[in-house]
Amino acid sequence: MSSAATPPVDVHALRLDDARALLEHDGTELPAPADGPTAYLQRIIDGLCELSLRDPLTGLANRRHFRAVLSREIEIVARSGNSALLLMLDIDHFKKINDTHGHLAGDKVLQAVARCIASCVRPQDTVARYGGEEFAIVMPDCQAAYGETVAERVRQSVAALSIPASPVINLEITTSVGGAFAPVWVRSTADLWIERADTQLYLAKAQGRNRVCIDHQQVISVSPEEKSLLFGNLALADSAWGDLTDSSTQRFS
Repeated sequence: MSSAATPPVDVHALRLDDARALLEHDGTELPAPADGPTAYLQRIIDGLCELSLRDPLTGLANRRHFRAVLSREIEIVARSGNSALLLMLDIDHFKKINDTHGHLAGDKVLQAVARCIASCVRPQDTVARYGGEEFAIVMPDCQAAYGETVAERVRQSVAALSIPASPVINLEITTSVGGAFAPVWVRSTADLWIERADTQLYLAKAQGRNRVCIDHQQVISVSPEEKSLLFGNLALADSAWGDLTDSSTQRFS
């Protein structure tokens, strides 16, 4: 029994003007509808998906994408035991920049810092705008010495920037950096990892700003729920093994 052929898509009947304008404004090259409706629609869908994961001001990953990457990395670390580092960065006294020089100057600062951070990391690292003047870096397969080096490189590189706020004013800024390594062999949560990195960021701020503080503790207290996830299957296996041993003993006694 053959199924009916799927009718061709009429792209002219779809309301794609806004989507196309959005992608073209972002610089995305779209094929012409005449090149094939399927390829045309797929490119629009792919482009919109990409835009939905990117911060429009800085071009970095947005918070949604960052959270997805962080959750995935938590799972990888729990299974493999590989070391991974989360860095949280905050521009020092950013409100003063907006209040003194205006929000346009503040946007220029955010864009310059975003480019600077992205230039300091590896292709496999994820740099995101976490919110406001705060940025985040997820660094998989990151040993302690390398993580410290990158964090310090970012801090120094940002401090060396000279950002034009107007034709006659250049701004020099600093950042505070907090970091935490993911606990290995433990199925933790993204929220706990962020909380530990944020704690170090607040510590860097409290110690005078323009500095790096990293938590190297990789073993954290495990909640009852996490213990159940970690050891529940082992307990069931032990119980089953005990039952099998008892029955075997009875059988051969």
